[in-house]
Amino acid sequence: MKNILNVISRNQSIIYKIFLFVASTFLIIYFFPKGGQFKYNFQKGKPWQYENLYAPFSFTIKKDAETLNEEKQTVQNNIVPYFDYDTTVKEGVVEDFNRLLTETYVDSLYSTSQAKLKRAGIKIIDDLYRHGVTDQIFPYEDTKLVYLKNGNEISEITYNQIVKTDNVKKLVSLPSAKISEENRNELLLKAVIDIAIKPNIELNKKLTDAAVIAEIDAINPNRGIIEQGGRIVAKGEVVEGDKYQILESLKAEYESQVWTKSNYLWLLVGYALLIMLVLLMLFLFLKKYRKDIYENNTKVTFIVFNILLMVLITTIVVKLDAKYVYVVPLCILPLILKAFFDPRVGLFVHVLTVLLLGFIVPNSFEYMFLQIIAGIVTILTVSELYKRANLFISVGQITLIYVIGYFAFVLIHEGNINELEPETFGYFVLSGLATLFVHPLIYFFEKLFGLVSDVSLLELSDTNSKLLKELANKAPGTFHHSLNVANLAEAAAQEIGANSMLVRVGALYHDIGKMANPTYFTENQINGVNTHNELDPIESASIIVGHVINGIEIARKNKLPDRIIDFIRTHHGNSVVYYFYKTALDRDGNVDKEDFQYPGPLPFSKETAILMMADSVEAASKSLKEPTSTKIDNFVEKIIDGQMEQGQFLNSNITLKEIQLIKKVLKKKLNNIYHLRVEYPE
Repeated sequence: MKNILNVISRNQSIIYKIFLFVASTFLIIYFFPKGGQFKYNFQKGKPWQYENLYAPFSFTIKKDAETLNEEKQTVQNNIVPYFDYDTTVKEGVVEDFNRLLTETYVDSLYSTSQAKLKRAGIKIIDDLYRHGVTDQIFPYEDTKLVYLKNGNEISEITYNQIVKTDNVKKLVSLPSAKISEENRNELLLKAVIDIAIKPNIELNKKLTDAAVIAEIDAINPNRGIIEQGGRIVAKGEVVEGDKYQILESLKAEYESQVWTKSNYLWLLVGYALLIMLVLLMLFLFLKKYRKDIYENNTKVTFIVFNILLMVLITTIVVKLDAKYVYVVPLCILPLILKAFFDPRVGLFVHVLTVLLLGFIVPNSFEYMFLQIIAGIVTILTVSELYKRANLFISVGQITLIYVIGYFAFVLIHEGNINELEPETFGYFVLSGLATLFVHPLIYFFEKLFGLVSDVSLLELSDTNSKLLKELANKAPGTFHHSLNVANLAEAAAQEIGANSMLVRVGALYHDIGKMANPTYFTENQINGVNTHNELDPIESASIIVGHVINGIEIARKNKLPDRIIDFIRTHHGNSVVYYFYKTALDRDGNVDKEDFQYPGPLPFSKETAILMMADSVEAASKSLKEPTSTKIDNFVEKIIDGQMEQGQFLNSNITLKEIQLIKKVLKKKLNNIYHLRVEYPE
């Protein structure tokens, strides 16, 4: 049991990666829509590229979406609407009519008696409310049949039999009430009835909608049957019209039949193998070309998490409505990975993610082409993500690429622009706008996974930050030295294509450990008194070496990212504090070299190697007396060659050519610092 635990302990990193690999495979399979894959690819308006296709089984021909929409629209236009009839309204109208007529009637003005007018008015009201009155306007024809619901009774009438309140005055007719044709009497009656009348009919939306739904549900989605063995399409025949719809029907039926209980396990195995191949390519790429990422389980988890997130979001959108698939801002993925790692990792992971999504999106070739091209543009155009203008420009370029690509595919598929769907351009714009949320996402991922991006590096490079201000106050000489090293290292990093922002920030913080004992370092000794003169060489060396440990502790206390702490750890590698080692050796003759040696580790990246060179060269340049261009060139060569002989750069993926370029930059910068010119021969 103990041996098993030891094996697990020694191999916990690889065990975790295996677990992550398997878990990711199962999660992606779970996210995927459950259905088989049709084994033929075809496009509308293109020739059939395979042999003659015969129906492998009998299946129904599905109606196309346009036909179904037309039938649904016809149902909605022909449905008989339901109206509710309120019998209590009429009683109130009669009371109001009697009251208003009594208030307005004057014997001397009208020839017809009030009682006769009342009888005539009530008869007119009875006629108006025979089928009801409404104040709503509907787009129905006069002959349209409607249902009138009065309690539990339902009667059929035509729409023109319902009285509209706007037409009441026109419908009030004295002759129909057998009253004198005197205009004054008619006007009075019309005015009073118009005021008293109230609507008692309104549309019963619930019943009408239920009737519409029932009729739509009753629509037959099929329009015919293809018997087994019947020829569907011949080789070279253009796929259009009925042929296209029959193939779409076969595809839908095939995919639904393949995903059955008997085939369920085999389909899962097929999906699992393909997904595992994609994930295996990711792990192999990281192991071969990005070993530092591969060995960091947090970083590997972060990459896999982003892949799963994009697969999940795209799957949800496809299930809701596949036409919105381009709204998903897939280009956020390479942006985020480039911000935390480098462009090659971002592009490689983006391509693998697009390959996975090709299983679930419609028109997979078109989708994969557009997304891969957009990902490449993202990687090529976005530099220095921390500059907001760069992000806006890149988003505009990404959106433009989507639009151009979609336009080209429409021309290829349709041969004209008549089938162009303008709303698709809106989806591309929405995707571009969603890409702008990359900054909040980067901040969220930094907190969740403890990583650091270029955006955070920009914030850390601010010399007005609390920690750098403290360094400037406690150890002003060290602060000035750090600024000079930062400038040298940044220029060298730009020359060889390393991360210049990262190395600059690392240089600014690499000596913060000197704040613990600032006067023991020559750059902070203002009065020229060297405090080491009173100490034993071993004790002095311990103080000098200790600034690395102190720096790590201060950095952790101030919550600096691990990528910055790496510069503090490695900027001296495992080199020896040679001055005190030589002093002790001359005095005692036999000393332990480890007492004067930095704890390491060695620089393990181009950036940490650059900092070691720049730090050593800048510090040593202060000891030059009457510096000349030749002296500077020679001492830069001597220092860096000495570091190479000590094997300080063995763990760094830096080449001899890059080291030569770094030497050249450092020489040029130091010459500028000391305002030197090239010496001309006499």
